[in-house]
This record gives sequence, C-alpha cells and structure tokens, in this order.
Amino acid sequence: MTRAPFVVIRLLVVFLCFLLATPAVAQDGGQPSGTISTTQDSRGDAAIENRIRGIISELSGYEDVRVEVREGIVTLSGEVLDAEAIPRLEDLAARVNGVVAIENDVVESTDVARRLNPVAERFAARARQFLNYLPLLTIAVVAGVLVMFLGVLLARWERPWRRLAPNAFIADIYRMVLRLAFVVAGVVVALDILNATALLTGLLGAAGIVGLAVGFAVRDTVENFIASIMLSLRQPFRPNDFVDIEGSLGSVIRLTSRATILLDPDGNHVRLPNSFVFKAKILNYTRNAERRFGFTLGIDPNDDLAQAKRIGLETLGSLDFVLNDPPPQVWIQDAGDSTVSIEFYGWLNQRFTNYAVARGEALRLVMAALTRAEIGMPEPTYRLNIAGGGLPVLDLPDAENRPTEIVATPADEPPDEVPLAAEEVAADRTIERMVEDERRAEGDEDLLSHAAPRE
Repeated sequence: MTRAPFVVIRLLVVFLCFLLATPAVAQDGGQPSGTISTTQDSRGDAAIENRIRGIISELSGYEDVRVEVREGIVTLSGEVLDAEAIPRLEDLAARVNGVVAIENDVVESTDVARRLNPVAERFAARARQFLNYLPLLTIAVVAGVLVMFLGVLLARWERPWRRLAPNAFIADIYRMVLRLAFVVAGVVVALDILNATALLTGLLGAAGIVGLAVGFAVRDTVENFIASIMLSLRQPFRPNDFVDIEGSLGSVIRLTSRATILLDPDGNHVRLPNSFVFKAKILNYTRNAERRFGFTLGIDPNDDLAQAKRIGLETLGSLDFVLNDPPPQVWIQDAGDSTVSIEFYGWLNQRFTNYAVARGEALRLVMAALTRAEIGMPEPTYRLNIAGGGLPVLDLPDAENRPTEIVATPADEPPDEVPLAAEEVAADRTIERMVEDERRAEGDEDLLSHAAPRE
C-alpha cells in the first residue's frame, strides 16, 4: 500500500515525458529516415545537390533558393514568396537518395516589388482567361436567359392556369412556381455549358441557409400567406355570409391574400388577418336558411304552467314567419325564488325574415297572450323578518286631516295585440346591399368563389 504514491508519480513522469517528446517528433517529420551509409564522397554530395537543384528549377516559386550539400547534409537557403512553399522543400529533399539531414534556412520574402509582381501576373492571367471564356460565357448566358424567358411567357398565359386553379390567388401561385422553376433551369443550363455545375451545390446550400434565415425573420408573414392559400381552397364562407369569427360579427365582403374583411351590423369595416381566421372558430349564420330564436319568461308558480305552455305554443304557431317544420317548442327551464322560468323557441327562414325583429315580435305577442289569460309574470319578491313583532300600520291623513281610504280598482282588460305585417318582419337587405356595393367598387381582388366547393 505504501508503494502506490510512487507508482502514480512514475506514471505522471512517463506521461509528461511523452508530451514533451511529441512536438520534437512532429518537428522532425520532414527529415529523412533510415540508416546512414558509412561512406560518402564529394561526388555523392554533388549528385545530390545537382538533383535537388534540377528539381526545384522546374518548380515555380523557388528561383531564389540555393542548395548546398556536404556529407549528405542538405542546406537550403534563400527566399520564397509563399510561406507554404517552405515545408514542401523539406519533403522534396528528403525523398532524394543519400540525404542524411536537412537544414532549411529558407524564409518568406518581404520585398514589396517582388510580392506585387505575381499579383499583377495573376490578374493578367485571369483577364486573359476571361477573354478566352467570353464567347462561351456569352452563349451560356444567352441560353439561360432564353430558358427563363420561356418560363415568363408560359406564366403570362393566364387561361390554362385559371382553369387549373380554384381561384385567381392559387393561379398566381402556380405561375410564380413555374417562373421559379424556369429560373433554376436557366441557371443549370448556363452552368452546364460552362462545365461548372459543381457550383450549383454551393448555390443551393447558400440559398437554403438564406431561405431559412428569411423564413424565421418573416415567420408571421409566411404563416399568413399559407393561411390565405388554405382559406382560398377550403372556402369556409361566401360573400355576404353573416359570420362570427371569435367574437367579430359581420357580413363577409371579401377574402384577400392578406386578410378577411367584414362589414359589421353597424356598417363598420372589420379586417382580420388570415392567419387568425384560419385558426379561429367560425360561426356561419347564413350557411343554413333555418335559424332558431328563443326567449325566456318568468311565470307565477301559482298559475297553471301547463296552460302557459299551451298558450305559448299556440301563439308561436299562429305567427306567419314561424316555421311549422321544425315546430315551435316550449319547456320549463328552472324554478326560481318567486318565478318559474319557461323557454319559448321557434324557427324562421332568415333569408326572408329579419331575425331580430321576428324574435322581438314573438316575445311581445306571447307576453300579451299570457297576460290576457291572467297568467302573471311577477317581479321578484322578498320577505323581511323584523324582530319584536310586525310592522306598524300607518293611517296617513289627507289634506283635510281625514283618514286616507285606499280603494282597489279593477285592472283594465289588456287590448288584443295585432301581429306585425309580413313586410315589417321581412329580412333587412341594407347590409347586403352595402356589401355588394363594396365588392363592385373594389374590383376583382377576391379569393372567394361561388363555384368553389364548400368546406
């Protein structure tokens, strides 16, 4: 147990020696390996020197490099323009047979004039290369432009796209996708003529990264655009439909590529983003012609509730605007402290009948019929318990100091209620006319279509 610390220390020493030895091995990577010959003469040194000089004379960038060999040790000196060319000299010299070691004293040149000359030469070479490629580049550009122009011509041809698409908005998307496809095809054709299709991978990668960044930046706009496409395909409502979209009531004027526009019952415009409309709960009142109305009345518990129900059914059934199929319905909803709540329901055709007026008229006539039948609709009553006895009765005198006598008079017989005429409960077309005027004034920018299938 006492030798354990010494073992750990010895392992740490070995590990440190390994770390210190690793850079030395890396630095000697360019030196020749193998056994060293016991014989070496001047002729061998001259052969090695001539061989290395002959090799570097054929390579560009080593014009100012000097080579000297003694006893198989190669000494390199001079200057180069590119620092990366210095380690390549060691690798080259190490491959020559007979080289024992390499002393590399070559440095990077800092002469401004010498460093600028290659730059000028490179620009001149690239200019000559561009001029040589100019005819081919012209042909590639012309071919690519022709392909793109063909796509533009096909996209401008509106008739087939109008037939294929359910509305103008989707047709515009078809044309946009077609133009984009022909633009990509034109670029591919041009690059193929130049034999540079390898650039297409880089372009597509860059376009993907840019598209991803732009998508995050305009996420709300993209979401609204996609919602517009889905709404134009699904068609959850039609022009002039009276809808409730998450509490926003109004008649639909139009559906654009950005928003749904309503006209509320007060004649005000309501503009809702399509992304909100697509995810919202939509209550369409116009989808079905039949619509049920209802109201609740409180009846005196001491009265005949069965008679009240029968009177309500007879009154609702006698109204011209109330449909017989489905028939009216009356039932007891609940019993309160001083009243019994009875609900009255009837159905009407809202395309010919004003819903609000008809409901008010039915309420008026049912209340009048119950009153004539002496079925009371009392106000809420409250009982007060006062400790110490009952309330004192005060007999107040009149102006001549005589007791006041209260005489009950019978209530007048309620007059018979006359139902409103048919034209008085007819549907109000004011909002409908305003919507039609709005649609005619705004032109054809609408994604809604009566011919499109309903959702």
